[in-house]
Amino acid sequence: MKFNTSAEAENKTENFAGGEAYKETPELELATMVLTSFLKDKFYTSGNEQLENLKTLLTKVSPEFAAKTAIYARQEFGMRSISHVIAGELAKSVKGQAWSKRFYEAVIHRPDDITEIIAYYLTQYKKPLPNSLKKGLAKAFDKFDGYQLAKYRSATKKIKLIDAVNMVHPKPTGKNSEALKQLTENKLVSIDTWETELTKAGQKAETDEQKEEFKKEAWVKLINEKKIGYFALLRNLRNIIEQAPEMTPKTAEMLVDENLIRKSLVLPFRFQTALKTLEKHSELPRSILIAINQAAEIALKNVPKLLGKTLIALDCSGSMGGQPIEIGSLFASVLYKTNDADLILFSNDGLFYNPNPLDTALSIAKQIQAKAQMGGTNFHSIFQTANKPYNRIIILSDMQAWIGYDTPKVAFTEYKNRTKSNPSIYSFDLAGHGTIQFPERNIYALAGFSEKIFDVMANLEQDREALINKIKSVVI
Repeated sequence: MKFNTSAEAENKTENFAGGEAYKETPELELATMVLTSFLKDKFYTSGNEQLENLKTLLTKVSPEFAAKTAIYARQEFGMRSISHVIAGELAKSVKGQAWSKRFYEAVIHRPDDITEIIAYYLTQYKKPLPNSLKKGLAKAFDKFDGYQLAKYRSATKKIKLIDAVNMVHPKPTGKNSEALKQLTENKLVSIDTWETELTKAGQKAETDEQKEEFKKEAWVKLINEKKIGYFALLRNLRNIIEQAPEMTPKTAEMLVDENLIRKSLVLPFRFQTALKTLEKHSELPRSILIAINQAAEIALKNVPKLLGKTLIALDCSGSMGGQPIEIGSLFASVLYKTNDADLILFSNDGLFYNPNPLDTALSIAKQIQAKAQMGGTNFHSIFQTANKPYNRIIILSDMQAWIGYDTPKVAFTEYKNRTKSNPSIYSFDLAGHGTIQFPERNIYALAGFSEKIFDVMANLEQDREALINKIKSVVI
């Protein structure tokens, strides 16, 4: 039996922590990486290493699947940098493809997506843009009016919007012809954006007192006229509270505006970031604190109501530090609040934790982070700790187990025998390292953190490959 080895044996690999794991299919690995990667340094890999891994992975999947993954990530999850990279990389390999022009048009959500993709391609390959890329990006200009083009001129960047116009030669349309003309004549200026309002306030002030007064007036105008985007509002809460405290009530109203939240594509962990920034504020208005918590609840309201009993297992090991534990704790808290669920925090060992389900998701997430052991990663402990039958077990982790080295397949089997149950396993990779802790056919492997992931999750019991099928269903 030297040659006809088992498929499971061939599928085994070693993860970054040195533990035994199973390989994902290239399609699932790409989806995992794209929906979890912000191209920032992580515990085991740097941003550059992730970039090289992504380039390698793109050679293992079809260009069309890669293109659909980029569109899905950008449009449904708001992932920017990683979609720019895929768009730039595909420019080398989609020559002659009928869908290439439509792909570049579809992956563009804002005008600065155009300049970012061009900047990436030129930085990596230092040669003229391929025709397919130029045609697609030129067509994408049709989406934008003069206000949007002015707002995203990228005037201080290496590749400016005017550079993009000169490279791809978009055809003017009724809504952008005048703006494109002004842009080429260097006369297009940003009007009524929050950045320009604050810049003007600082420029016309002659004293520090005047500067404070003018900035206060700028915030009053921006908020009253709702000329500040949701993400910018979230990022500038501290400035608004300090420079225009009388605008606190209206700021709180904007924070909980469901339409603004839906349109913003702000990822849920941003609310944690905003709260963390404001916690050090000595006079944090109660209305803002309440609004942030309510906004997070609104952003996560599409959580499916799962039938039966659910166990949530959150990895609280050292490699989860930073963004993964912040995302994972919020994810766990939301699932815990909205379902008949138990919660296990695991590191070197597993521990049941029962926060008050009436607390807000952000509050529960903070409590979970305070409980995190930040030790080793022992997946076996999930099944050794679980003491009752469950319909499903949801594991939130970076998938970098090493304690006991081998995968928890045996521990899982023993748990099923002990409790006379056969639960589904939902495995969420919160870091995109590319390995899983079970053979793929035995679990539902998911990635990403947005309300959209719950739409996928709701269909999983009918479709084992829901995430991949969701991506394949993207039309280009």
